[in-house]
Amino acid sequence: MSPVSIAIALGALAIVGAGATMAVHAQAHVNQVPLDRTAKPVSVVAAQGTTFRGSRRYVGTVEPWLEAKIGPQMISAYVDTVLVRPGAEVKKGEVVATLDCRNASATSRAVAMQARAAAARQQALADEAARFNGLLDGGFVSPNEAEQKVAQSAAEQAQLLATQATLLGTSLQVDDCILKAPFTGEVANRTSDPGAFVRPGVSIASIVDRSTVRIVADAPEVDFSAIAPGSPVKVHLFAIDRDLTASISRRAPAAEPRTRTAHFEIDVADRERSMPVGTTAEIRIDLGVPRPATAIPLTAATVRGESATVYVIENGRAHKRTCAVLGERAGRLFVDPSLSPGTRVVVQGRALLNDKDRVDASLEKTSQP
Repeated sequence: MSPVSIAIALGALAIVGAGATMAVHAQAHVNQVPLDRTAKPVSVVAAQGTTFRGSRRYVGTVEPWLEAKIGPQMISAYVDTVLVRPGAEVKKGEVVATLDCRNASATSRAVAMQARAAAARQQALADEAARFNGLLDGGFVSPNEAEQKVAQSAAEQAQLLATQATLLGTSLQVDDCILKAPFTGEVANRTSDPGAFVRPGVSIASIVDRSTVRIVADAPEVDFSAIAPGSPVKVHLFAIDRDLTASISRRAPAAEPRTRTAHFEIDVADRERSMPVGTTAEIRIDLGVPRPATAIPLTAATVRGESATVYVIENGRAHKRTCAVLGERAGRLFVDPSLSPGTRVVVQGRALLNDKDRVDASLEKTSQP
């Protein structure tokens, strides 16, 4: 054979050998075990025995027992003085602000003079009518003249009453120029300063009474029985980070038509006036009595309505179980004790499981809350 033929033969043998080596190498890494017979890696936790008590949580608002917005009710005028600032304490009847009501005062005085003049005219006409009636008995005047005098006296009396009514209206306008505190409390806001022009309904300052505060909230109509007056509640005040216990003071007899929610209120005495009003409060109401339950992580179950589906580990296999849900709280799901405490429940890897799959379970550590 020629050297060229020998080289070609050797090259062909080398190629065939390399191919055979690669084929053997690839075959050695092929998994011959079916996937349904391979244990699937999962992480599990042990179910914990505990008790569960149903509860409801609502977001409420802290409101004062009394609140008044101080401002004119009948007159428009410029603000003359404002004597209080937010945080000031005021007594009932104390002057809060005054308005520049010189025009109203002048009008009131003019009407008062008109009333005095009308009273004088009416008195003179009444005396004259009495004299005419005396002359009527002697035939010195005609009945028609006497009746006219009586009618003039009655008309002047009506005019006097109308003037007195006008005087009462102007007096109320003058009184509206001096704005007083309707009750003892604290100034919450000051919305106008001297020189501002105010109209009826415009507030100059607001006063609140915090000796007792009202915590108000609305509950869905299905919780109507849970918010009965006298029901104990737990309240957390976010503004001052304080917890307190109280009871429901009153409940509306009807639900709000648009939202189908029932209004309820909680009265809390606060003699130190330490609770800021207009702030947020969380209200918790416990329902029924504590009952035995089993707690598992919320991520370990698929919840549908009132039931939950979980995978439990028994003899190295995953088994699908369905149990009744009692409730959930703080990332934990509370189910019926038919799921025994200590049962290993799959947390991670449950999406890839089927009933009775083989598993390689690793136990996770859980912290008891």
